[in-house]
Amino acid sequence: MVGEPLLTLCNLRLRHPVAGLLLDGVTLSLRRGMILGVVGESGSGKTLTGLSVLGLQPAGQLSGYLSFDGQDLAAFRARDWRRFRGRRAAMIFQDPMSAFLPVRRIGAQITEQIRLHLPLSRKEAHTRMVALLGRMGVPSPAQTALRFPHELSGGLRQRAMIAMALSCEPDLLIADEPTTALDVTVQAQILTLLREIGEREASVMLITHDMGVVAQSCTDVAVLYGGVVIETGPVSSVLSTPRHPYTQALLRAIPPLSGPRPSQLPVIDGVPPSPENRPAGCVFAPRCPYVETRCEKRPDMRLAGTGEAYAETGGAHEVACVLYP
Repeated sequence: MVGEPLLTLCNLRLRHPVAGLLLDGVTLSLRRGMILGVVGESGSGKTLTGLSVLGLQPAGQLSGYLSFDGQDLAAFRARDWRRFRGRRAAMIFQDPMSAFLPVRRIGAQITEQIRLHLPLSRKEAHTRMVALLGRMGVPSPAQTALRFPHELSGGLRQRAMIAMALSCEPDLLIADEPTTALDVTVQAQILTLLREIGEREASVMLITHDMGVVAQSCTDVAVLYGGVVIETGPVSSVLSTPRHPYTQALLRAIPPLSGPRPSQLPVIDGVPPSPENRPAGCVFAPRCPYVETRCEKRPDMRLAGTGEAYAETGGAHEVACVLYP
């Protein structure tokens, strides 16, 4: 059962001095026990949103309101971030090869994080590290912990990254494509683990492009396009009755599992907006088949329905589209 908001993002904007406006008013809320799937095509701002929560966004002007468990993240100093990252909030990075130090053994890096945040001896931290690697399905975890990152396969590096993120039992876990490079069996194990984290009243932000993963693992979903949240709500409502034309197009592009095989999948005409030259109104208007003059003004989020999961999650189905007054 979900509880009070743990993380709140309100009108989050990130302007890069060279690339332009990368996030344009992202507004999200994560409650304890919620697993929020953040979906969208490449360049929509999914990973940047997660990095901004941890203060790891690229250099630029970040504005808006970020609150974690009642704390204003914008007021954090360097020492506050050191205590926050890894202990209160952690991230599973999409590329584990660049996330690990190449000159230190895997086990030593995980043990160091455990000892940094938890009052454990070196032996206790080592035992915890080996157990975590084993829980992630790493074969011979004690021996694997002695290897360097380049000596592991991509799948093993990803499992070790997940073990590091979970090592201090954070209240918020940001998972950026956590099942990348993993086989189907291990993917199922990781997704089960993410659901277990939500059940112990933590919050999970699952960044993915896979709608199947969202349907299987998430309680809520937020759809991003061009650095803007364009639809959000309970998974059962958004996936069964998508309101925004972009969300509808994303779901149509999923290959069917039964019935006749289509000769080609539907595509979305046009290209995503450039950060340097964004539409003045609705960010999806240049590609939308239902565009009209009202789209020249950026639409606000509005109620589109509650869905069956409304009573359980307490979150309404909202969409930023003029088609729904």
